[in-house]
Amino acid sequence: MITTVQQHILEQQQDFSEASGTFSWLLSGITLATKMIEAKIRSAGLTGVLGAYGSENVQGEQQQKLDVYANQALLHCLGLRDSVAALVSEEDEEPVTFDRSVKTGKYIIIFDPLDGSSNIDVNVNVGTIFSIHKRLQDGDLNASILQPGTRQVAAGYVVYGPSTVLVYTTGEGVHGFTLDPAIGAFVLSHENMRMPDRGPYYSVNEANAASWPDGYAEYLAELRGEGYSSRYIGSLVADFHRTVLKGGVFLYPPTRKQPGGKLRLLYEANPLAFLAEQAGGMASNGTGRTLEIQPAGIHQRTPFMVGSRWEMERFQAVMREV
Repeated sequence: MITTVQQHILEQQQDFSEASGTFSWLLSGITLATKMIEAKIRSAGLTGVLGAYGSENVQGEQQQKLDVYANQALLHCLGLRDSVAALVSEEDEEPVTFDRSVKTGKYIIIFDPLDGSSNIDVNVNVGTIFSIHKRLQDGDLNASILQPGTRQVAAGYVVYGPSTVLVYTTGEGVHGFTLDPAIGAFVLSHENMRMPDRGPYYSVNEANAASWPDGYAEYLAELRGEGYSSRYIGSLVADFHRTVLKGGVFLYPPTRKQPGGKLRLLYEANPLAFLAEQAGGMASNGTGRTLEIQPAGIHQRTPFMVGSRWEMERFQAVMREV
């Protein structure tokens, strides 16, 4: 007997107060959009959607054609859900808001439509990352959007690779679903995912090592001395997915060029930190817990270190000694 992601949410209703029919309907908007994105990626080389779109996004990054498609797919599929109060995308300068009451528009959805899209032309795994917050009963909508990661009610990602896998949490463990193309549904394939307490890999762009703050190079030297191997894909979702399954640590330290970090807090670091903690791991910005950072803006950046408990505790110890 198979279990789809929608069935799994419904089965969790007794344990998870947010898992109502409304929430399941909301999640179906995410899964529909990601299936549309997956289909477009599969045929990208045949339908002329590889390569640059010809403009930059709000981040100052070159948009790929599939960035634009993925963003439009998510905005369309989620915007139709009555329970959505606002949609916040990496690709858009401002949130897309809807004139819905607090009672109806209950949720804020924050997402990176297509993480790692510059890798598509060379057929490397890419992904979609999402974070869901409950709208606050009081205050303006902006306050609901800029909540710390500890307030997330759900988060997840989809990795588009040899198979397409959806991984999500509602604060009751982490579960993975593989898209079965024969029936067009995400089917439970990784129940109660747990990150190993210690892993064999570290993942970081070592080309930036000369501009890292003190402590990072020393930490990696320790790991190499322990026999760790380097694994770095350069696609955040793919590197994180491997870390969840195999253990180890992923690092994106600050640099002289980007002292505040490069990854975005709301739609990259926070959802992945939530997933990591739910799977038994840890996540840090180098000085504290990622999920406790109070956001100041929707496109705020942060250093990001995430991984198994042993590696992260050792990282924290090294940084305290600097």
